[in-house]
Amino acid sequence: MNELKNPDNSNLPKGVYITVTPAGKTLYRASVTHRGRHISLGSYPSVKKAHSAYLSAAQILQNNSITLNDFQDFRALKYEKAVSLINFRDNGLYFRTPIYLRKDHFNYFLSPDEMFSFDLEDLFYFASHSIQKRGGHFFVSDYGSQITLGTRFGLKTYSVTGRDNHFINGDDMDFRRINLEISNIYHGVVLSDDKRSYIARIHTSGYTRIGVYPTALEAAIAYNKAVDILRKKGSDKKFPENYIGEISGKVYAEIYNSLTVNPRLSQK
Repeated sequence: MNELKNPDNSNLPKGVYITVTPAGKTLYRASVTHRGRHISLGSYPSVKKAHSAYLSAAQILQNNSITLNDFQDFRALKYEKAVSLINFRDNGLYFRTPIYLRKDHFNYFLSPDEMFSFDLEDLFYFASHSIQKRGGHFFVSDYGSQITLGTRFGLKTYSVTGRDNHFINGDDMDFRRINLEISNIYHGVVLSDDKRSYIARIHTSGYTRIGVYPTALEAAIAYNKAVDILRKKGSDKKFPENYIGEISGKVYAEIYNSLTVNPRLSQK
């Protein structure tokens, strides 16, 4: 989107100027300046809507009594922009994503009813990566790929909350490391319903149970063993494998050779 070469801004209200799309469509952009920073508020189809956005932004920045609970009063602004402005006013830092800084963590707002909590060490990442929601799942775009939000924190795509991972305070949008407990980090491994053992399984045309094992480590190695069996049988499917770095190669081999796996795997 480009500004017109010689736009007539003389009659436009404060904070509004004209832009034109490559297709020749005229839009009205709103912006506000605060603490020496020029902040774009977006494009609008009319002067009235652009000016309403400017007025809402100016009111937020000038009135410290406006809180994160007052978004319904500023519908002229995009929701995420209101969050960014309130954070800029209160904390002196402007982020293009809807982040609000707390003392020892930060919140990322998708809506008044959907708020994530993250550790400060994740601030740089989420300041430049937007969280999106589709079909009830949250993801971020990273290097051209869409990855689930949980993947960044070590959750597998097949992880089930309450079985493979736990949010200690019960809030599954609180991804602070003190709150997230992961009980399973391996491919093809799930905790049994009684939480006393681990089930190894592998997906071919459907899930095949490899076996039940007393530890997640043994179940992970059994899964790797099943992958080897299927490859020897001619399978060309790209199975992910478990990297086991916490034990020596010798110990790995001993466990690998001692484990019994579902004999049906050799028949597939």
